[in-house]
Amino acid sequence: MLKRKDSPTLEDVARAARVSTATISRSINEPDKVASETRDRIAAIIEELGYTPNFGGRVLASNRSNTVGAVIPTMANAMFASGLQVFQEVLSGASITLLVASSSYNAQTELEQIKSLVAHGADGLLLIGSARPVETTRFLEIRKIPYVIAWCYQHNDARFFAGFDNAKAADEITTEVLNKGHRQIAMIAGHSKQNDRSKNRISGVCTGIKNYGQGAELLSVIETEYSLETGGDAFEELMNKQTKPTAIICGNDVLAAGVIIRAKQLGIDIPGQVSVTGFDDIALASAVSPALTTVRVPQLEMGKAAAELLLKLLAKEKPHSTELQTLIIHRDSLAPP
Repeated sequence: MLKRKDSPTLEDVARAARVSTATISRSINEPDKVASETRDRIAAIIEELGYTPNFGGRVLASNRSNTVGAVIPTMANAMFASGLQVFQEVLSGASITLLVASSSYNAQTELEQIKSLVAHGADGLLLIGSARPVETTRFLEIRKIPYVIAWCYQHNDARFFAGFDNAKAADEITTEVLNKGHRQIAMIAGHSKQNDRSKNRISGVCTGIKNYGQGAELLSVIETEYSLETGGDAFEELMNKQTKPTAIICGNDVLAAGVIIRAKQLGIDIPGQVSVTGFDDIALASAVSPALTTVRVPQLEMGKAAAELLLKLLAKEKPHSTELQTLIIHRDSLAPP
């Protein structure tokens, strides 16, 4: 048996398994072409020796690294976690490895992370949202990197989306609030600059109020960072105004949860004195008290659809974008004024 050394090679595995290096390569890259008994023996040797395939050779031979990158805005809360998990599971089923980076909602950081992932051989990318500088779009076009955009949807033949209409979803939750009898509305949203999801959610709230009429009014929109603390600070600012809202529509569940926490600290009853809604339906939405009425984003379906789209693009097919639907989840934070 082989004596241990720093880095076992393909030849070491072949010698220990008593097969050719070509058979080892086929077992790793095209397992269906190798007999199951031989495959199992090779797998056991690879495990024993701690061998890691050298994917550099595979990249040179096939121009593919079997690696995909994803750049998400943040890892600080759960809004992207479920969708990303399913995205990874589908890719893993196709023997593709996922590398994940975070942009911190910064367009320049996103470009740097994209360049880094491409430099590490990423065959394709998952990106969140459609708003990004021309410099980023140009880089992707020049490098001919297939990519899928998630968490939003647009009718656009040049790009591929797996997501939902943020403006429409915000319009729907606004109409729900208005149907409860509220007319004095405020909104706490994420920063809309270079964030099309936040911008479209604000737009959807404005559209919902305008179309509803009947004296409905958007008193104020506060844009802030996504955190419990900033959600609470924005709530205090709204409640210190001369004209107070009877309902606050929040751009995500983290902001809405921050409102509920701060309201308890201030002795303000929700929904008795002011109603609150969220957006995303992460686990936090049902954990706070009162539980949040919110917009459920189809994270699992979106992750699956995004992965399937990207796999088709990598196979040189031209798939169709996937539009998914959101759902209003009724809980305890919304009541008539």
